[in-house]
Amino acid sequence: MINTEISLEKLNATSKDTMIEHLGIEYLEMKEGYVKARMPVDKRTRQPYKILHGGATIALAETIASVGSAAIVDLDKFDVRGASVSANHLGAVSSGWVTGVAELIHKGKATHVWDVKITDEKNRNISVVRMTIMIIDKKNINFVKKEKL
Repeated sequence: MINTEISLEKLNATSKDTMIEHLGIEYLEMKEGYVKARMPVDKRTRQPYKILHGGATIALAETIASVGSAAIVDLDKFDVRGASVSANHLGAVSSGWVTGVAELIHKGKATHVWDVKITDEKNRNISVVRMTIMIIDKKNINFVKKEKL
């Protein structure tokens, strides 16, 4: 079940001092199995040819899929981590905003799989992304102990 304690205002505030803030990503809507956010296409997110950088697009997709998974697990017991991302860049955009919509297509005990569609302001497809999130039981996390040399 989605964590209803998190308002969009609080969620956006968690981006402070992170890459999410640096890229200008803003959460717009969240419900169980669905997250929508937008990101500006500007000097922070463009590549040298003045179009949206594919890496920025993937960062948007992974951000919204991850927060979607975090909202539907008990974070006292579980952690969420990106496991796999696959993107197809279908179009280019040089200014304005892109919007990412993540929809949960598989909710398993160990993984969540999300489809993320990135569109421009004219609703043209810019990228489609498949994102797999690992759900990790915190009591089973093995930490590597550093040995003294």
